[in-house]
Amino acid sequence: MAGGWSRDGAVQEQIDSTIEDALQRARSELPRGESLKHCEECGDEIPQARREAVPGVRLCIACQSELDKRRTAFSGYNRRGSKDSQLR
Repeated sequence: MAGGWSRDGAVQEQIDSTIEDALQRARSELPRGESLKHCEECGDEIPQARREAVPGVRLCIACQSELDKRRTAFSGYNRRGSKDSQLR
């Protein structure tokens, strides 16, 4: 059931589009190629188990955790769904 000027299914289409965008962004950030033996940020050795578990890994666990924290600080998506945040 649509409300206002939106047509039936418009809300679901918006949700699907948001999910598809997030999936594309996540897939584009996956490591590719051969894993590094040393972290490209700090230079520490990357354990063999991590290199095997994550093909193409370029960061040690500590640096990857820090990068993940910075990325989640800004998600870029309107999760509240309030009219005020949609009008900005």
